[in-house]
Parts: sequence; structure tokens; C-alpha cells
Amino acid sequence: MSAGSKLLDNYFKISERGSTVGAEVRGGLVTFFAMAYIVVLNPLILGSSSPDDAVAKLDVMGNILPVNQVAAVTALVAGLMSIVFGVVANYPFAIAAGLGINSLLAVTIAPQVTWPEAMGLIVIDGIIIVVLALTGFRTAVFNAIPPELKAAIAAGIGAFIAFIGFVDSGFVRRIPDAAGTTVPVGLGIDGSIASWPTAIFVFGLLLMGVLVARKVKGGLLIGIVATTVLAAIVEAVADLGSSATNPKGWSLSTPESPSNILGMPDLSLVGEVSIVGAFTRIGVLAASLLVFTLVLANFFDAMGTMTGLGKEAGLTDKNGTLPGIGKALVVEGAGAVVGGSASASSNTVFVESASGIGEGARTGLANVVTGVLFLAAMFLTPLYSIVPIEAASPALIIVGALMIGQVRDIDFTKFEIALPAFATIMVMPFTYSIANGIGVGFISWVVLQTAAGKGRKVHPLLWIVALLFVAYFTVGPITDALT
Repeated sequence: MSAGSKLLDNYFKISERGSTVGAEVRGGLVTFFAMAYIVVLNPLILGSSSPDDAVAKLDVMGNILPVNQVAAVTALVAGLMSIVFGVVANYPFAIAAGLGINSLLAVTIAPQVTWPEAMGLIVIDGIIIVVLALTGFRTAVFNAIPPELKAAIAAGIGAFIAFIGFVDSGFVRRIPDAAGTTVPVGLGIDGSIASWPTAIFVFGLLLMGVLVARKVKGGLLIGIVATTVLAAIVEAVADLGSSATNPKGWSLSTPESPSNILGMPDLSLVGEVSIVGAFTRIGVLAASLLVFTLVLANFFDAMGTMTGLGKEAGLTDKNGTLPGIGKALVVEGAGAVVGGSASASSNTVFVESASGIGEGARTGLANVVTGVLFLAAMFLTPLYSIVPIEAASPALIIVGALMIGQVRDIDFTKFEIALPAFATIMVMPFTYSIANGIGVGFISWVVLQTAAGKGRKVHPLLWIVALLFVAYFTVGPITDALT
């Protein structure tokens, strides 16, 4: 081993964690391909092409965030924060703009304030998260979660990411209300795999399943590349295009040769933020309630994700605790500060990192690889966008199947444990929110443990957090009552 390789191994503890440089690089690549869609999706959620578009996301002043600028800052912040997290926390948990918070910004917050003011609320949210982490409060809450709930969180995240993969690929689709049925979702189109993209997803899922079952090194990466090649061939022959114009087309990226490979990123949104503007425009009370919502969602979404990823990677102790979790929580909280400052929305640990862990990633070196690829994506957007989500989402199903195995650590014979664990697992995919699942699990845990005569064994912090989640789930009526 050369001096450079030994230094790298010692810093990231690669050998100590039973990994190799090759496994870390492959894991970083797979994680990037599994979550690269965020550079396409975040601009679609936050950005607009023109204020005159029927679907333009206008702030209170009628302004928009240009799509190309949002794409550039999305890749920039994801790249920087993933690298910092890998170097400082040394975990293979990549960071990017969190889904859910960006939708909240576009649909609820921006129409009340300006975009810079909305991003200012995100910065404040991040500062609070960092302070809570620095004081040890966030770590204390993390350690207070019972092992059974930690196992349920991990299993729930497995179900959640699998559901994401099924939906993103078109294998599971929402049934329009006009269809005259009470069934909310269904298989493919009218109960059939009626589109080439969905069929290619199935091919990719079976291929990756076989490769993983046979323990082929790089199985997920090989599967993504092979499925992308097949997708490109099908697109060249069938000319399907995007699902925006063809219901049987590709969900996000179309696998076709780009007209150009390089492009200069427009980073004009960096620094376009107003920290206190929202408090002046809509009042201290209304702005504070928005910040409370952001903080609670960010606080537990990231904590739950790290719990699940850490357990899947085998990096936690017998109580499900991650060593050095304090540093990780501080850096993750900084993702909201940096994301808001760049108008990319709050950045947090991405659950899709599980795909890289499934490929063998165990250290922050994988994160560095993912981060470098995100930085390159600022200039190579046409190139990476060749990979359709239908080729990457099978990896989420595979990893979800692995993570659901955490239920083996839950004693379902005791109903005071079974119901909170089951609710945690089911609410995450059904509400598309890790934080919602954790909240329901916490509330039901303290109630049922108390009913079973074990209330004194419940950690005081769990009571506090459960009450906070009650407020979180009722923030709408509370806001209406106060205003």
C-alpha cells in the first residue's frame, strides 16, 4: 500500500470498517446516480421558466426562481455539503435538497413572502438545528429513542425508499379522481405495465436482484449502467420523449444523446437571501410558526434517515447509536444554512444513500465521490441526465428489501411495542415523510407504554418530543386560531 493510500485508509478508516477504496468509489457512484434526479426535480418544484407560465411558482411579489439557476445551485450545494459531511462526519450519507421542504416552500411559504425571505426562513431553521446539535440536545434525543423504535425507523425508511422507487418508475401510479374509483394507486397504467419505461424498470429490478443475490461486486452499478443502455436503445427506436407530453414517456430524464456535453452554471442565486424580511412582512407570530414547522421536519427527518442508514451499514452499536453522531448532526444542520443561502432549499441527508451502502460504501470517502460528481454535474448536466430515473430506481427497491429486515429486532408479541413500530413503518411511505412516521411512532409509544404501566421507563425527552409532534400535526388549526 502506497503512502497516499495508507493515509486515505487511515483517515476514513476504510479497512477498519471492512471496506475497500474500490467499494467506496462504487458506492459513491451508485449513490450519485440514485439521487442525481434531484438536480432535475428541485428546479421543477422551486423554479419556473417564466412568470407567465400557468404553473409558475410566484412569490408574493410575482417573482420566480429561474429553473436553470435553481439547477446550478442545487448541484453546487449538494456537492459541497456531501464532501464536507464525508470529510468531517466520515459516513456515506450524501446530502442534497430535501424533498418535502422544497414543496412546502413553493406551495405554502413563497406565496406569503418573497423568495429571498422564504430562503431566509430556511437559514434560520438551519441555525436553530445547528445550535441544538452543538448543545447536545439533538444527540440526546437521538440516544433517547428506544432500540425498537430505531429498528422501526430503519425498516420504515426501507419501505419508504422502495415506494419512492416504485412511484418514480411508474410501476405504481396515482389513479385520477375522475376514474370513479376509491383506490388511490394502482399498477402501471390501468393495471398493466403498459409503457416501455416501466418495463425497463422491471428489467433493471430483476437484473440488480440477480446480481445482488449472486453477490456480484458492483451489482447495483452494473445494473444501472446496463439498464441505462437498454433505455437509450429503446428511446432511439420508439422516440417516447417525456411523460409531460406522452403519458407513456420517461418520468424525468430522457435517455438520449445530448446536443452538448458542457455548460456553464449560472450561480446568480447564491446570496439572494433575506434573514428577517419574512418577520416584517407577515409578522413575528406567523413567521415563527413557519420556522417551527421547518425545524421539526428537518430535525427528525435527518435523524431518522441517519438511524436507518447507520443500521443498514452496520455502523451503529447495540443500541442503534452512531459513534460521533454529534458532528454528523451539526454538519447536516449546516446543510439548511448553506442551502437557504444559495436558494437551493434546505439540504439534508438523502435516504437514497442506502443504494451506495448496498454497494458496499461504509465511509465518508463514498460521500466525497458523490460530492465531486455533483460539482461536475453543474457543468455536465446534459451528460448525467442521460440516466433516466427508471434505470436508477430499481436500486432503491433492492436496498428497501434489505432494510426492511430490521423488523427482526422488534418484539411484535408485545402490543405496546408492536403498534408504535408498525405505525412508524407504515406512515412513512403512506405520507411520503420520514418525520411523520417518527412523530406517529413517538406519540403512540409514550401513550401505549403508559397504558401498559411502563410510563416511568419512557425517557423524559420522548415525552417532550411527543408533545412537540402533537403541536406539529395540529399547526394548521393552531395557525388559523391565532390569526
